Formats: sequence, structure tokens, C-alpha cells
Amino acid sequence: MRRLGINIDHVATLRNARGETHPDPVHAAKFVIQNGADSVTIHLREDRRHIKDLDAKKICSIKKLLVNLEVSTNYKIIKKALQIKPNFICIVPENRKEITTEGGLNLKKNKNKIKKIVKRFKRKKIRTSLFINATLNDIKTSNELKVDCIEHHTGSLANLVKAKKNFSKEFNRIKRCSILASKLGLEVHAGHGLDYKTTKILSGIKEIKEFNIGHFIIGESIFYSLSKVIKKFKKIIK
Repeated sequence: MRRLGINIDHVATLRNARGETHPDPVHAAKFVIQNGADSVTIHLREDRRHIKDLDAKKICSIKKLLVNLEVSTNYKIIKKALQIKPNFICIVPENRKEITTEGGLNLKKNKNKIKKIVKRFKRKKIRTSLFINATLNDIKTSNELKVDCIEHHTGSLANLVKAKKNFSKEFNRIKRCSILASKLGLEVHAGHGLDYKTTKILSGIKEIKEFNIGHFIIGESIFYSLSKVIKKFKKIIK
């Protein structure tokens, strides 16, 4: 059974824009699980632009709630993640000037650093994933780093679909990488820029076991309610 993870960062974005306590990301985490999501994703960014330390601590302490914490390779963030002890961790690239994550990790440049970080998480028995570009080399490197999962950065495919351009080359690239990852024993996830259409397209790759979606779900819920949007995505990925 494929899983749906919901990134609730933008609930915190709304709260922070007002400078108050509503809407509460902790309540959002509970709500999405009650309405069909399989897990919650939160990104504890270095600049704390949305999720704050207390949010992460409270959300990760909720019993029977599976939390995927996205973190950069910054040593302070890694230390904080080890203190919080989420169920899952996804290591992602981070650039403070970016509006959203613009691509996958540079594994070639940061291999040794990431290797040490992965070991620290594994010692705490935290399922660890790498957010990568869909390349065969990155799949092989991820396997060498002994992570549990990889998550494809699907932004390029999503942009092609939205622009109504031919996406077959990008789709096939993700498919080839997913097949290799699965053969190597890595669980395959997908995330970034996903909407109804792109998620349905990627559902054609049976190796993808988890979809992590945030911005579109929170945005769409303004018009159609969060519970209805979750149900629609669950129907697409089943």
C-alpha cells in the first residue's frame, strides 16, 4: 500500500505571517493523520522561516504519529534533530536565499559529510532518507551511504507537466532510477511540486512507495477543505 505524507510547513507559514498562534502546526499534524494521511513532514530550516523548534518538539512527541523531519547538513540542525528524535529523517539541501528547495543533494561534493551524519542517525535507529536528483549515480551513492530510502526531487517533472511540455524523458529517468533503487533495497519516495496530475503520472511507477506533498495540498485546502484534498490524493495513489 502506497503512503501519503503531508508537509505542513505552510500551516506554520500562515501562522508566522500573522505573528500569532493560529493556525497551529501541532493541530494540523493531528488533523491530517485523523483524515487519512500516513505521516507528517516538517522541515526545520536553519532560518526557522516556518516550523520552529518548539513545533518540531511537540509534533515529534505525539504518540502514534509518524513524523518525517527534513534537515540540512548544518551541525546545529543535526544536533537538534538528534535531540528531537523523529521517526524518520530526510536530509535535504538548503540555501537560505531560496524560496523552496531547488534541487537534490550534491552527493559527490558532500559524500563524506553525509556519511558521518547518516551514521549518527542510524545509531539512534532513525529511518534515514536522502533528497536527491533522479540520477543513477546518486542512487548508487545513496546505497553506498547505507540509507534506508531515497526521495526523488520531482520539481523538474512537475514544471514540465504544468507548462504542458513533453515530460516523457524526465518520467523515464525517474522510473529507471526507481527501479535501480528498489533492486538495491532502497525504498523509493517522491516529492516536490506535486499536484493531482503529476502525482497520478508518477503513480505509474510501481516502485514509488511514498508521496510527500505539501504546498499544493495546503493551498488547495483553502478552496476545498483539507480533508477532501487528502481523500482525493489517497484515491490517486492507491
